[in-house]
Amino acid sequence: MSKVLCKKLHMTQIWKDDHVVPVTVSKVVAGDEEMLQEIKEGGSVTVRGLSKGKGFQGVVKRHGFHGGPKSHGQKHSLRAPGSIGAMGPQRTFPGKKMPGHMGMERVTIKRVVVDFDTQTKTISVKGSVPGMKGTMVELRTRN
Repeated sequence: MSKVLCKKLHMTQIWKDDHVVPVTVSKVVAGDEEMLQEIKEGGSVTVRGLSKGKGFQGVVKRHGFHGGPKSHGQKHSLRAPGSIGAMGPQRTFPGKKMPGHMGMERVTIKRVVVDFDTQTKTISVKGSVPGMKGTMVELRTRN
């Protein structure tokens, strides 16, 4: 499977088939020239990159917990995780959803190519692509 390295430029919208399509524009930096000829409008690609880092986050943002009640004697536990575990095992089990570092992980998603300009070597992919502007993203053709 061949791959191409692209630099994520920006997000924009393209008017296509009587509706607006959100796209992410990337510029090809290096990679397999044969793969560039395989890429066509409407074809599917696999995009791999590093997600945006969010730093240290609590359980509400990181795992989608709802938090505690706002009344009935609750004073400081609005966004607290609740119980960590039972008293019996005397330990916290591995994999327990707790606060911690969020983001900056390798993400792989499947996307559809909306537009490909061979002269400027820019690829427009439908939807969002992981990472910040200016980061390197890996594109692979899907078989």
